[in-house]
Amino acid sequence: MKKTEFLDSARTVLNIEAQAISRQLEQLGETFEQACQHILDCDGRVVVTGMGKSGHIANKIAATLASTGTPAFFVHPGEASHGDLGMITPKDLVLAISNSGETSEVLSILPIIKRMGVGLIGLASVPNSTLAKLSDVYVNIPVDQEACPMNLAPTASTTATLAVGDALAIAVLNARDFDEKDFARSHPGGSLGRRLLLYVEDIMRKGDEVPVINEQAKLSEALVEMSGKGLGMTGIVDSNNKLIGIYTDGDLRRTLAGKIDVDIPITDVMTRNPVTVKPTILAAELVSLMKQKRISGVMITDESGVIGALNMQDLLKAGVL
Repeated sequence: MKKTEFLDSARTVLNIEAQAISRQLEQLGETFEQACQHILDCDGRVVVTGMGKSGHIANKIAATLASTGTPAFFVHPGEASHGDLGMITPKDLVLAISNSGETSEVLSILPIIKRMGVGLIGLASVPNSTLAKLSDVYVNIPVDQEACPMNLAPTASTTATLAVGDALAIAVLNARDFDEKDFARSHPGGSLGRRLLLYVEDIMRKGDEVPVINEQAKLSEALVEMSGKGLGMTGIVDSNNKLIGIYTDGDLRRTLAGKIDVDIPITDVMTRNPVTVKPTILAAELVSLMKQKRISGVMITDESGVIGALNMQDLLKAGVL
């Protein structure tokens, strides 16, 4: 096969699958709305099931629902007949996926589900199929052809089903007013979770790690404090621990540009009214503020005075950047 034939084949597949997704726009209607409402009204979990390639799609849809505010999990229909049906409760809702609507493993568990009084949403491509007839809500997902040249391997059909599953999840997400913070709570280990759930107080330097000197100190003492604490700055506080200024590496460079005297009072060369933040702001907000102000470090204060400090390196280590 020539390289151009690889590309031609790929373009054909992508075109067929794109058309399959576009076809679903024509199908969206009342049954889709009913399916969304059933999911929204569910007091239990959405149990998604499917066999073979549809099973892989079902697993992904369950994961998407769970991460966007709808408790959901996947149950393998074959395993369901051997004990896993016990995972389903009367308050749950079953979302069953079968391209033909006649998958035996899926159909075999439906009578039990119906006897339990569990609601059933069916996703298939055949409106008069058994799954369609047994479903409380049936969402038709027609596909004209698979991307497979033999029209056998599930390709366009699985892509279209996945897209409809995503559409269901996001439509319900919007109805729940699910926002970024809600999403982050489901993803605390990811970069989004760190950005939306991590506060300054969680990562700031505290106690003896905070570089501070009193207002009577000399420049030489400031340099020792900056060098020892390694933050590239030191805060200057009054007798009540209130921040009155800051001295940074940038201030040192400016000092070196003139006639330096390490015995001069630090108050003569410090920067007054420095940028400070409260410990309760999000670390991500601090990143934006530091970029806006073009500073690499900041002191954290509250009513008692200086309580912490951090720099860009601390934010980088915390995974916020």
